[in-house]
Parts: sequence; C-alpha cells; structure tokens
Amino acid sequence: MKNYQGSEIRNVAVVGHARSGKTSLIAALLHAAKMTTTQGRVADGTAVTAYDEEEVARGTTMQNAVAFAEWQGTKINLVDTPGFHMFSHEARAAMLPVEAALVLVNAQCGVEAVTERVWAYAAEANLPRIVVLNQMDSPRAGGGQGLSALMEDLHERWGRTCVPVQLPITGQDGFHGVVDLVTMQAFFYETGGNGTGRIGEVPGHMLAAARTAHEALVELVAEGKDELMEEFFAEGTIPEQHLISALHEAIREDRIFPVLFASGLANVATDHLLDFLKVYAPSAAERAPLAVMGAEAQKANVMESVSATGGGNAVAVHSGNEGSSPNGAVSGHRADSGDGNGGIGIDTGIILRPVSDQEPVALFVYKTMSDPFTGKISFFKVVSGVVKTDSTVENYTRKGQERLSHLSVMQGRKAVEVTELHAGDLGAVAKLRDTFTGDTLGQKGAEIRVEPEARPEPSMTYAIEPKTRADEDKLASALHKIMEEDQLVRFFRDAETHEFLVAGAGQQHIEAIVSRLKRRYHTEVTLKAPKVPYRETIRGKAEAQGRHKKQSGGHGQFGDCKIRIEPLPRGAGFEFGNEIFGGSIPRQYVPAVEKGIIETALRGFLAGYPVVDFKATVYDGSYHEVDSNELSFKVAGRKAFRAAMEAARPCLLEPIMKVDVEAPEEFAGALMGDLNGRRGRVQGMHARGKSTVIAAEVPMSEMLSYGTTLTSLTQGRGSFHMEMKHYDVVPPAVAEKILASAKKPMEAEED
Repeated sequence: MKNYQGSEIRNVAVVGHARSGKTSLIAALLHAAKMTTTQGRVADGTAVTAYDEEEVARGTTMQNAVAFAEWQGTKINLVDTPGFHMFSHEARAAMLPVEAALVLVNAQCGVEAVTERVWAYAAEANLPRIVVLNQMDSPRAGGGQGLSALMEDLHERWGRTCVPVQLPITGQDGFHGVVDLVTMQAFFYETGGNGTGRIGEVPGHMLAAARTAHEALVELVAEGKDELMEEFFAEGTIPEQHLISALHEAIREDRIFPVLFASGLANVATDHLLDFLKVYAPSAAERAPLAVMGAEAQKANVMESVSATGGGNAVAVHSGNEGSSPNGAVSGHRADSGDGNGGIGIDTGIILRPVSDQEPVALFVYKTMSDPFTGKISFFKVVSGVVKTDSTVENYTRKGQERLSHLSVMQGRKAVEVTELHAGDLGAVAKLRDTFTGDTLGQKGAEIRVEPEARPEPSMTYAIEPKTRADEDKLASALHKIMEEDQLVRFFRDAETHEFLVAGAGQQHIEAIVSRLKRRYHTEVTLKAPKVPYRETIRGKAEAQGRHKKQSGGHGQFGDCKIRIEPLPRGAGFEFGNEIFGGSIPRQYVPAVEKGIIETALRGFLAGYPVVDFKATVYDGSYHEVDSNELSFKVAGRKAFRAAMEAARPCLLEPIMKVDVEAPEEFAGALMGDLNGRRGRVQGMHARGKSTVIAAEVPMSEMLSYGTTLTSLTQGRGSFHMEMKHYDVVPPAVAEKILASAKKPMEAEED
C-alpha cells in the first residue's frame, strides 16, 4: 500500500451507545471504499472489527479494534469502540490516538446514556466531534417530525452548534439518499448496494427546506469570523469554496459539530461520509503539538504543569487540533508553566513535540492485543518522525531496546505489512518483549514520554477458583495476558479471605473474562461472589482481667493484666493506651500485652472478622520475677481482650458503598424502589441532560449482582459507579443470618 503523509491521514474514533451500529457502519465504509469484496455483518461474525471470539458469541463490541480505508488519496484510520457502559473505559482510551470522534446516534432512540458519556470523553480530550444519525432506514426514524425531534434532542443535549450539513431523503422507498447542504447536490443510493451514490438534483419537495438549512449552516459557520460575516452580509451567502474551508476550520476548532445521516446495514450515504471525513475531518498533521515529558522531567512536576494549562487530555497543550498550522509546525519546543505556548517562563521539563516527519522518531503504545497465533501485538501511534520496519528503538518507559520487525497496519485482525509509517499514523508490531500499553518508544538520545490516561478503577470484584491443578498452574499467566489487553482488569489475592479475586467493570465484564480464559487459554475456573469484608466492633465500654499461669517444672509462665476497651469513632482503627504506674507490669512486658490484643482482634470475636474502631488501655496487673516473660503477657492480653469483648456489646460492621446510578428519567422511580429494597439510602438526585443521576449509599453485600438488575430495569440504558464510603453497623436481622453461617473463632491457648 501507499506510504501516507500526516496531511493525508485521518484518525477517527467511532463512538456511541450500544446498538447504534458502529461496527456495521465501519463494515459499510470499508465496503464502500472497496477494502472488502463483500460487506461484513455482525450477525454472521464477518464484520472486520468484530473478530474476537467473545464478541462474536455475545454480539457486542467489548474492546477497541482498528481498521483503515484508502479513499481518494487519503487514509482513514477507524477505531471501533464498545458502546456498552461496562466497557466505556475502552472508548475513553480510544480518544488519545485520534484527531476526531465520529459520534453515532441511533436514529430510533436518540441520544442515550453512553452516547452522552463518550461525548464528554471527547470534550475532555478536546476532540472535534462529527455526529452521525445512523440506522435512518428504520421505519421509526428519519423525515418529518422524526427528524425534528432528533435535532431537538441534539440541541437540548449539546447546543445549537450541532448543525445538519445534510438532509435525509426519504420516501416510499425509505431512506435512500442525502442532500449535501454545502454543495446543494443530492446523492441517491440503492438500499443494500455497494455504497456508491448517484449525484442528482435536490428533490423539488425538499428544495425550500434545503435552502433554509443551507442558510442556517452558512450563518453559523460565519459567526465569530469578521471577514466571513462581511462576505455573508454583502453577498447573502458564502461561496462554496470559502464555505468548505471555513467549515473545516470551524469543525477543527470545535465551534461546529456537523450532523450527517447514514445507514450502515443498508450501506446508504457511506461514500458521502468518507468524502466528508476526507474534506472536513482534521488531518493527523493538524493536531496541536503534544506536551510530553523530556528526559529530565519529574512526573509530579509535569502533571502539575499540564494541569495548569487547563487541557482535559494529559498530553494536549491546546484543544485537540486548535492552534496548529496544517503542517504541524510550531515556533520552539520548550513549554512554559503558564499558557504552554512555548514562551519564556519557568522550565518545567515539558517539551512540545510537533506531529512532524522532521522530528525524532517517537511511538506511543495505546493498546495491546494477545493473538493466539501471532502472540502479543502492540498498537501504536507515530507521535513524530518516520518509523521503518526492522528498525531498533528505545523503550523510554522501561529502559530497554526493541526491534520493530514487520511493521503493519491493522485491518481488524489481519495485519497488512508496510515498509514505513509517517508522523500521525496508526500502526502495529508483533512480539515486542518488554513493551506494554502506555509505553513510549523512540530514537535513542531523544527521550520523551507521553503520559497515558490514568488506569480506570474496577467497580466489581468476584472470587475465582481454578477447577483443577492444571488450571491453577495456567491461571496467573492467562490472566496476565488478559490484563495486558484490558487496563481495567485486576487480579490479586485477598490477604484476609485468602481468595483469588478478579475485578472488572461489572458482572458481564467478569463473565467475559472467565469465558475468554476458557476459549483462548483453555483454563477453566469457577466464579463466585466474593466474601464481603465485614468487620467487628464494640458499642460499649468494658473492663476485664486476663491471667495466665502455668507450672510444668523449672521456670513456669505467669502474666496478669487488666485492660479497658472502649469504642472509637468509625474509621479510627485501633489505639493502645498505657496507664500502668508503680511498676505493676514491667515496662518491657507492656508491648507484649498490646501484641496479644492486636493478634486476637485480627481473628475476630463474633464471626472471625477483624475487630476495629476501639481503644484498649492496660491499667493494672501483676508479674512474677522468675516466671513472667513476654509470651505470658501476650497470652494474658489475649485472654483479657476476649473477656472484655463479652461485655462490650460487640456487633458486626458492613462496608457501605457510595453509588451513582445514571439512567433515563422514566426509570428513576423503579431504580429508587430497587435501591430502597437493597437497604440503600438515597442521598439525592439530579438531572444530567435527559438522564437522571441517583446518588445513594448501599451495603456492598446488596450490590454484588446489581449490574444484571440495572440492565434489566433500564433496558440496558443505565450505568452505575460505586466506591467504598464507610463502614456501618449491620442491622440485627441481617447480622443473625451472617453469624449463623459463620464459625465463631476458637482461640487456642499457648502451651
């Protein structure tokens, strides 16, 4: 294939809610560009970017995938992203290597929960957004009041700068074309064809509406640009060529969010969408120089400086593509601590690296995939320079060298080998030894580092148990490979419960991990809800004596102490006090009493859970000059603690989670009822666009299977996030059930 320069490359993330047709639209775009001989379909597992066996089995995208289309001298890299809320962290990661986001909206449903979420991700990354109303061939979508309602929804969510640059052509044959509001031409399509349109005149019944929409577009493009406004008022319009360049600039600067119409399954208006991306989407060379860490920069200082620039994306100084010239050149590379524009100021260690072939080679690894045949594949963006196959680069993050054998560009799962890649392009290379997601590689002696996005935190944890000894031997290695691919997955051993735990975004995410372990790595495990990390505490004050005396010939054992325990505020942990006076217990034996109390508290009193939030004070005791020792006083401390707990009104504590649930407003009543049924306390609710966010505090034990319930209650349109808030007392009725199923810890006496 041809070697493309940065000005000929368009990097686009395709984002949107589940079932908005992202994978199908990409398949249609590839077919329209003649990259595939037939149009792939999700339903039969032939879509180019839906190649993972787990995704095919479940019929949903679960991780990012990359494909490319060569279109009229331009290379368009398309990053397919998940739309299910549980995998939205993948969509967020896709924002880093691209210069624009193609936001798909299901024309039947309008803007949904994840659509709003990915829009916010793109806004944080300062990416231009192009809205595509997809599935316009549905009988429930398109023309008349349906179109008006869709545009009203977009304006309400994202403002009047969401403006149509097309109008859909509908009729008895359904959706079969679009009117280009820039050129004022119509494009007609055959449903289920190859995506190639026939240019014609605007249908007579649409002429008035098209002229009105054209004037609205021209007026919005001209806003804020004095020379365009003057031309607009003088001529009543803007010439087509001026309008094209002005619209391109307005999109690049996030002043306008164009709205287009398409049908991926029917392959209608896809070639026109490719034309639009070529002409109006920012090129890779138009991206603002990246703010990266120089060789001597300290991470903490750099992050503070980047924060001071006000950019949402950790590596962008300006808004995504604003403020750079078409060839990516900038004046000077050293950033100051003020506005990040390279002026004279405090040297923070940040440098601006233009997206230019003339700069030293630098690559940023934004994704890792484990292929059963090829092995590990590292997906990267060429930050700067020209990288060639079989070249050797430094891994700046891990301080080693890597050989880039067989450079490729990915067409779904298929690797297409290339000889070189230019600044701004997306590529891949297999079998790098010590390179992982988030690493920066490049030319020796020109060290920089692109700061990756912070790793997302999982919201749900399950216990995982290998079925056989052979599975146990393979489990750690297999999960390590999955963790390389998915930055959200965690695998660890709980020190308290001694269980192996796997953490992810929710139940479906973790079930997919288990299924992938079986399909890809032939490792079978049993998944079960984890043990809830209950705690024990006291609600009253008590005093007790612990006396340990043992005589067995020769030196005996003797320790005697009196302690007082009292409750502390929630979250205070443990305190130890020493009120011994007069030498009733020698000073060297007091720490042994404390150690005995701590060890016993960790083993629990009621049900084997650690005792917390209490103060223990030793205030009296006695000793024997010959028989007393540290062991004797440790045993005495243990006996005293157990005796005091009997009278201190012990109780169970449970972890309470701070939960935020987001869903369309019509589901708010059902969700609050469900949360109340889970012993939750609703703290409040507020609107976010057309969605409602419910804030609540709910016991962890009641949230272990919440993801499945939420999907059922909201028809898959709800999402939630939870984090640990505090511990609280378990109600008596619930505590009885917990205690009935738990074994009271038995304390073995020391010999």
